[in-house]
Amino acid sequence: MLELLAPAGSMEAVAAAVQNGADAVYLGYGDFNARRNAKNFSEEEFAAAVSYCHVRGAKVYLTLNTLLTDRELPRAAEFAARASDLGADAVLVQDMGVVRMLRQAAPDLPLHASTQMTIHNLDGVRMAADLGMSRVVLSRELSRDQIEHICQHAPIEIEVFAHGALCMCYSGQCFLSSLIGGRSGNRGLCAQPCRLKYGWMDKADSYPLSLKDLSLAGYLRQLRKMGVACVKLEGRMKRPEYVAVVTGIYARAIREDREPTAAELEQLRAAFSRQGFTQGYYLDQKGPHMFGVREEEKEPKELFAAARNTYQSGEAQRVPVTFYAMLRPNEPARVGVEDPQGRVATVEGPVPEAARTRPLTPDTVETQLSRTGGTPYRCARVRALVEEGLSLPLATLNALRREALDGLTRQREQPPRRRRGEFRPGARYENRKESPALTISVRTAEQVTKELLELGPALVYLPLEELAAHPEKAQAPAGTGIGVILPRVAWDREMDQVEEQLRRVKDLGVKDALVGNLGLLPVARALGFTLRGDFGLEVYNSQAVKEYKRLGLASLTLSFELKLAQIRDISKSLDTELITYGRLPLMLMENCIIKNRAGQCACQNTNILTDRKGARFPVVKAPGCRNELLNSQKLFLADKAADYRHIGLWAQRLLFTTENPRECVQVTQRYLGQGSWSPNEYTRGLYYRDVE
Repeated sequence: MLELLAPAGSMEAVAAAVQNGADAVYLGYGDFNARRNAKNFSEEEFAAAVSYCHVRGAKVYLTLNTLLTDRELPRAAEFAARASDLGADAVLVQDMGVVRMLRQAAPDLPLHASTQMTIHNLDGVRMAADLGMSRVVLSRELSRDQIEHICQHAPIEIEVFAHGALCMCYSGQCFLSSLIGGRSGNRGLCAQPCRLKYGWMDKADSYPLSLKDLSLAGYLRQLRKMGVACVKLEGRMKRPEYVAVVTGIYARAIREDREPTAAELEQLRAAFSRQGFTQGYYLDQKGPHMFGVREEEKEPKELFAAARNTYQSGEAQRVPVTFYAMLRPNEPARVGVEDPQGRVATVEGPVPEAARTRPLTPDTVETQLSRTGGTPYRCARVRALVEEGLSLPLATLNALRREALDGLTRQREQPPRRRRGEFRPGARYENRKESPALTISVRTAEQVTKELLELGPALVYLPLEELAAHPEKAQAPAGTGIGVILPRVAWDREMDQVEEQLRRVKDLGVKDALVGNLGLLPVARALGFTLRGDFGLEVYNSQAVKEYKRLGLASLTLSFELKLAQIRDISKSLDTELITYGRLPLMLMENCIIKNRAGQCACQNTNILTDRKGARFPVVKAPGCRNELLNSQKLFLADKAADYRHIGLWAQRLLFTTENPRECVQVTQRYLGQGSWSPNEYTRGLYYRDVE
């Protein structure tokens, strides 16, 4: 049966989820999770939540799914080890450095790959399995045929989001909140700027980045048949009544092997929606119909009052138990109870007396032991051995039942015995002393000119599609290498084309592949490319560098959400490069907002999205008919070379996107100390300011 995973932003929400049928809840403990502005649990609250859930047969998943700095990792290791001690059933992770840390600090705690890891194809799932994950939460953009393909071949469990808010960008690849507002979604503090007004060219008059909430309430049986292990409800920021309503509807539908009724669907809408719900990604039917905003509506007081009643008055009898009773002459009365996992609690009472009038019967004993109301337990069966002619007060039988259940509860509260390790950061590597080499990445083949190559960059990266279509660009003067940029997203149905194009560029003599997603590493590795990590891998700390070194990468692009001082302090066991120029990517989108606007493909045109303050953000085509939203201002650091020249980098990269070929040459010359070119307006990015 499908596991139903519900959000819990508070202890009240834990009760709301569990009393309404959740099989598991996910929650934050400490400050290291993707909803840091939710109410996260203290150690006492976390222990209470785990105990509450385990007694009632539900699991608890800890969210540790943000990027962490080297300074934060030791404290996170303590939180994780303590959570493991307290009985957390699994931990959700994004950061490869956290994965490495957890292997040391909490080696027996199961790992789940968060949707923040942007795992969206079978190779990515297999990579997660190789890293020791037992489950992957897939990207929310995938269609049902892609989910089914992954489920049929995955070596580990697959979890999918079934209800709640949809991000416009692939989770784990969004930098909009951090770059324009200093609050990083990858650090758990997304300010949701995608919900604001934007417009095309000049006027911010619509909501082209605000998707409706997802609801797969009509496809639960289909998901189960596909082989999905778990469906997830979003909403740790939402109130307990919402959790109760949504969890209850999904739980009943799953338990009764049906889809929600029309009345239940209306309750889902009333609890929270953005002008209804969408299944556009799941059905592979993308378009403007998927967008909506939150409208002011009256609180559904009756619905929420009924929801509160489900978790504030009494217990849902969730755990089926078997009672055993033995009443024999001259022996203490014995009552035992067994749970589905085989735990048994037994108690003894007084010796039964000879009956004077009405002797006890097995039916009477069964009736008394079955009265488990007010507890989390439901009597599934009773096996009673009652010899004839005996008497025992019914109050005594009731007391034995309560005592046995209390003993079972104490057993169910006990956390599993697990190993606890110590997190050791390991040896530090000395920073490189020499100035970084210059690398260049382009978006189009025409940006790579003879004049650009004559400036002698160490490496020039071209997108795979562009290099395959323009094989002449694989030629470069001595001392300059040509590399290929793999897409950050490539579904399984696109992988044959990716592999075929990679073979073609390899035959041209191209040796280096810039890879920004775990799911694209295996194909490049299998073809013998030198693997270089792109910014999409989100390398934020020294442990992540070590983990990617273990996976065979030759270099890594460090996160542009780090400050220069933090980059200096990262122990660089691999060559590292840093983007020092260009329009930084803000969003990678599956839903083509250019086509939504124009009604047809218009990638070749200039497409500018404008925000409320008049900032203009280019929207460009990304591989696979996707969109990429670029920053309104160019990152420019040519006059700050002294600040990044001695922080241990192997290379600095110029990221060319909307520049024409002449501009590419001028920018490169400036970074080589020639000329005086500078952009009209620019940003220093996040390299000098703290990101929350």
